[in-house]
Amino acid sequence: MHDYDAILDAPPCRLGAIFTGDALTRLDFLPADTPVSSHWDARVRHLARELDAYWQNPAHAFDLLFVPLGTPFQLRVWHALMSIPAGQPTTYGGLAKQLGTAARAVGQACGSNPLPLLIPCHRVVAARGLGGFMHSAVGAPLDVKTWLLAHERRAD
Repeated sequence: MHDYDAILDAPPCRLGAIFTGDALTRLDFLPADTPVSSHWDARVRHLARELDAYWQNPAHAFDLLFVPLGTPFQLRVWHALMSIPAGQPTTYGGLAKQLGTAARAVGQACGSNPLPLLIPCHRVVAARGLGGFMHSAVGAPLDVKTWLLAHERRAD
């Protein structure tokens, strides 16, 4: 378990946030029974406002300083993920073709994403089905992915 700066309530679960300076560097999906933080600083209050805006409007463009930490390849994939509009998922294969790489490599980069929601890896699905989420093919992570995709269909 990480040492979170804050744990926030979210419709599908809880979110654990880690900041480095003023930048958000990690946002983890946590079990719904994880206790929520009660002491929020300005960074956390700003994150909470941005998340509330997203829960109200799935097409909300986050206005938040965040810094994903990853390899050059991961950063390239994550940058491409940020261009996928809410409510318009793409496939691992389609994104891989766009980037000139393999679908499995795209899936690995998606699974290593430290900032889901802000870098919307949930918008990438398998050619025949949902695919994985957060390096998981079953269970709670897929429930979160399913919820997020349904939520974002409202953005169409």
